[in-house]
Amino acid sequence: MRLSPMAPLLALCALISHAALANHADELAALPTVVVTGEREGSPTSASVDAQKAQLDRTAGSVGFVDSADYQNRYASNLRDVLANAPGVFVETRYGQELRLSIRGSGLARGYHTRGLLILQDGIPTNLADGSGDYYQIDPLALRYAEIYKGGNGLAYGASTLGGAINFVTPTARTALAPGLIRVEGGGYGNGRVSGQFSRALGDADLLLNGTYSHSDGWRAHARGDYGQFNGNFGYRLAPKVETRTYIGYYAVNQRLPGSLTLQQLQDDPRQATAASISGNQARDTRTTRIANRTSITLDRGQIDLDSWFIHKALNHPIFQVLDEHGGTWGFAPRYSGTFAPAGLRDELYAGAQFFGGSNHAERFLNVGGSHGARTLDAQQRARNVEAYFENRLFLREDLALMTGAKLFSDLRDFDNRSKGVEDSRTYRGVNPKIGVLWLPQKDVQVFADVARSQDVPDFGDLTQYQPNNPGAVFVPLAAQKAWTFETGARGQRDRLGWDVTLYRAELRDEMLQFSTGNANAAPAATFNADRTRHQGLELGLSYEALRGLFAGGDRVTVSQLWNLSDFRFVGDAQYGSNRIAGAPVNVLRSSVSYRHPAGFYLTPTLDWVPTGAWADDANTTRAPGYTLLGLQTGIEWRNGLSLFVDARNLTDRRYVSDISTVTTATTASAIYYPGDGRNVYAGLRYAF
Repeated sequence: MRLSPMAPLLALCALISHAALANHADELAALPTVVVTGEREGSPTSASVDAQKAQLDRTAGSVGFVDSADYQNRYASNLRDVLANAPGVFVETRYGQELRLSIRGSGLARGYHTRGLLILQDGIPTNLADGSGDYYQIDPLALRYAEIYKGGNGLAYGASTLGGAINFVTPTARTALAPGLIRVEGGGYGNGRVSGQFSRALGDADLLLNGTYSHSDGWRAHARGDYGQFNGNFGYRLAPKVETRTYIGYYAVNQRLPGSLTLQQLQDDPRQATAASISGNQARDTRTTRIANRTSITLDRGQIDLDSWFIHKALNHPIFQVLDEHGGTWGFAPRYSGTFAPAGLRDELYAGAQFFGGSNHAERFLNVGGSHGARTLDAQQRARNVEAYFENRLFLREDLALMTGAKLFSDLRDFDNRSKGVEDSRTYRGVNPKIGVLWLPQKDVQVFADVARSQDVPDFGDLTQYQPNNPGAVFVPLAAQKAWTFETGARGQRDRLGWDVTLYRAELRDEMLQFSTGNANAAPAATFNADRTRHQGLELGLSYEALRGLFAGGDRVTVSQLWNLSDFRFVGDAQYGSNRIAGAPVNVLRSSVSYRHPAGFYLTPTLDWVPTGAWADDANTTRAPGYTLLGLQTGIEWRNGLSLFVDARNLTDRRYVSDISTVTTATTASAIYYPGDGRNVYAGLRYAF
């Protein structure tokens, strides 16, 4: 059912604002008074939010921090909503919770899985053994905060890819915003979600459980999605200086796929699904189980963390064929962090190693209406990785630090094609150094500059490619993507003004780019190594508290601006010259003006602006149109732990391109565009107790 344009929203906003400014003595007297503390002390296996933020700010490089308190009272269906205000992070949705996440052009043309990013949950990798991975298992409602390490700045966790690392941290009973949380929310087009969290700390033990169930009929036809996500952790202090914490997660996804459209189809009817999606009942259904443990030993001069993990994933994926996969990933990673005082100077050291691998049984079948037909591929994919790294911060003065670091790695990719009795493998080795400086001119201000080398090792999505004349898959021994990235910037807070700005330039060799093969049944894209490419740009985030005491003592108006400028090009390419690389718009801007009343009421209009869309092809013949989206968020937080919110999106019901499956040369018949969702309104209720 289409939503009527504005009447329900305006009525609800009026109701909320009236309630916000009413006498608190009349507020929901039936509910008990609850005192919710915003910050807790933390523990060795899970640092407090303040402690982790302070450590992050000592990084000589571009980093970001997202506190879940910043988005807890708005609709956050996927990671785009979590990272929407993070400078330098480009996230676009395709349908449901399927998205493309890129930092500085990492995995730019990849429209599925993770590439060029290390994704961690609670400091422990969630990527599969070959480096790929999914974002479905990261539940926005189960997070306490997220740390963003761009490029070589993820070295403290062993990451040295072009994009860097993002660490999504779940709460423990000692860091949760409240011991108990209940959340219910819904919106148009059958969107509904319920989530609950329970935690208790009893002496040396603590426990937290979090579960979320989401359903959506989908804005587009054939886009129904059901998601079940469970996260839990149990911590126990074995001795005064030894603590262990076990994490358990289970993630179930049933997602129907609507497919991509031509630009004309998108303009005519963006809600339609492709004929191939419907006839092939295309879907992506996964079942993932994750078990991890961190045991922390506190020393006089630091801490040792011993991480171990196991991930099992089952995939049933009817697309051009039916992909049926079952596999496991295991790993062990010791890590040391400590502080020393050589020659009276402060020195912070992070050093560690990672030993992880896994095996995946990959089968493919002809797609017969979404069911298995004749088998076309029976293969075993094996990956083994041995890596060691260190990062050192030596403070030459109290306000000046020199950062040095390096990573050594040896990564094996082995593909055993049992269908043809052929086995292929390739081992990737390298050293990635980093050096940088950090200046702290005053409290809450950091200025930095650094240079780092990165290498991205291909995953099996790159190495095993479909060919129209070969119904199975062939092994393509791609080279690793290599880059030197230079960056400089500053971040800080002065009175009413907050800023985070970075200029960067990456010179790449053998960048892994992808293009749609043009197969009518949506076969996976082919990956190739480009010769020389360059990624450069500006990442800017500003926040200014423009007004105080506008209508009441303590109210305020805050203006925020995000600007990502991305200039990604070929360099002297034999075929593409200095063309822009397809897939990312040059400018992405997000503006908001937020009013907050001391009684708990808030109102935030937002504007997302892409002046000119991304090129759809590397030949630079066709680009997606630009767009402007208007949104509005409002709600109230009562002092008894209850909050209510409304989140309205795309208020003008704009038809626009959200994402592109890039090609080498586009035509009017290229069905490569994914439409963004139309107008919708979400509302939710949250109770913390």
